[in-house]
Amino acid sequence: MTPARTAETNPGTTTADLPEELENALAVVGLAGRFPGASNVAEFWRNLCAGVESVTFFSPEELAAAGVPESVYSHPNYVPAKARLDGVELFDAEFFGFNAHEAEMTDPQHRLFLECAWEALEDAAYDPARFPGRIGVYAGQSMNTYSLYNMMRNPALAQAFYLDYLPMMISSNDDFLATRVAYKLDLHGPAMTIQTACSTGLVAIHQACQSLLAGECDMALAGGVGVKIPENVGHVYREGTGLSPDGHCRAFDRNASGIVGGSGVGVVVLRRLVDAVAAGDVVHAVVRGSAVNNDGGGKAGFTAPSAVGQAQVVADALAVAGVSASSVGFVEAHGTGTPLGDPIEVAGLTRAFRVDA
Repeated sequence: MTPARTAETNPGTTTADLPEELENALAVVGLAGRFPGASNVAEFWRNLCAGVESVTFFSPEELAAAGVPESVYSHPNYVPAKARLDGVELFDAEFFGFNAHEAEMTDPQHRLFLECAWEALEDAAYDPARFPGRIGVYAGQSMNTYSLYNMMRNPALAQAFYLDYLPMMISSNDDFLATRVAYKLDLHGPAMTIQTACSTGLVAIHQACQSLLAGECDMALAGGVGVKIPENVGHVYREGTGLSPDGHCRAFDRNASGIVGGSGVGVVVLRRLVDAVAAGDVVHAVVRGSAVNNDGGGKAGFTAPSAVGQAQVVADALAVAGVSASSVGFVEAHGTGTPLGDPIEVAGLTRAFRVDA
């Protein structure tokens, strides 16, 4: 890794120029990701600005090749669509010190997150071997379907699992996602795997921020990865499940009817803002405050949100940040595109942002 800063967000800015309210703020100084239809953050941003819908619709031949039984893909409610990720089978094993067998056993989610962690540090222009502090890792992943689908279908690998399960478990268990990055990149801060379902990525960022503020590390990698194997599959639509009946996701639209499966990975590099400014880092964004909570038993169902809980956590985050609701001009929402989730989210945001309107 050869770090090379190309620009500063505000050339000439010093820590003395920071307002008092930013004393405990965090800075995003690097980022990397892989997304459907976009191999990096720049391509993702271009697709977003252009309104590109990165959903792939599969032919019966592609579904059959992926192992989907004809009885399934010929079902009248089968939706042959997914926001698939290209290149999940690719990995520079030698670069990261994997032998061929180890790379074959390792969940692609671990491989992709490791690659993006390296890329994010490169984007931040830091070599961990020369960084004079501790770097932490906070990350989470989706369920490992690679072992279920690929490895258990291979008789030789299945036999190896029963004869010597430990190497396979270490290669595929989500517990080791963050620890593997710390090991391969020689990072000495906390390495914690975070699992909170749909909120995993942002909760990982929250935990990273808390760790930085507590002095447990001086830089942190945070993010999440979700890759469902096989990639070329759709889903069977059933009313009430939240899945899209036509393969399109229409968040906050009156025609919103459900979600579409997808894969992706995203990683950010965080530092305390005062440290980032002192070092002349490129600051992509500033985290003023964050908060987490839980709906308990007060939501509509186990997989449904609660407007009251969402309003409370937004209010908590605004309070931590020292920001008034009336000063916020843009909110990025969950936006599931479901008839149940979208109205609840709007109700929660409305309740939170009417506090001082």
